[in-house]
Amino acid sequence: MAKSFIVETSARHVHVTQEDLEILFGKGAELTVKKMLSQPGQFASNQKVSVVGPKKTMDGVSILGPVRSATQVELSATDARSMGISCPIRESGDLAGSGACKLVGPAGEVELKEGVIIAKRHIHATPADAEELGVQEKQIVKVKIDTPERSLIFDDVVVRVSDKYALAMHIDTDEANAAGCSGDVMGVIVD
Repeated sequence: MAKSFIVETSARHVHVTQEDLEILFGKGAELTVKKMLSQPGQFASNQKVSVVGPKKTMDGVSILGPVRSATQVELSATDARSMGISCPIRESGDLAGSGACKLVGPAGEVELKEGVIIAKRHIHATPADAEELGVQEKQIVKVKIDTPERSLIFDDVVVRVSDKYALAMHIDTDEANAAGCSGDVMGVIVD
């Protein structure tokens, strides 16, 4: 039997550089931990911003920590369309030519000329997990998700391998809704 893994829904969120964090929240600002996430060292912070698009603003969008080398906004396709933001489906960090928006915090604003993406669905795996699953870095696989009423198979799932990861698949809210995900959901690679 194939090894199963947790499938987590990644809601809209923002990653920021230290420089942008200080523009948004003031000199010397630091992200504070609200909740640890499944990936080692990653957390949802107490800090939130407004994401402003041409048609709509979304308030209260969580910043995930720790700070990064580039500021990045991850939205679902539904979010992006409703906000009037044209952005590609990309792996995290692949920001060249991606969507634009404005971030607004209590101390200031950051205008992003690029940095908005719809995150490509992906599996985080350690090298040992990848070996057990029979996959390798950047491999594209299909994953079956079993839910009570809307089980489905996701194609075009990229595998990301690092000893800094914990085994989990990440999908956005549109994808989770399509599969009827609620509570703990498991997936298995089928091809």
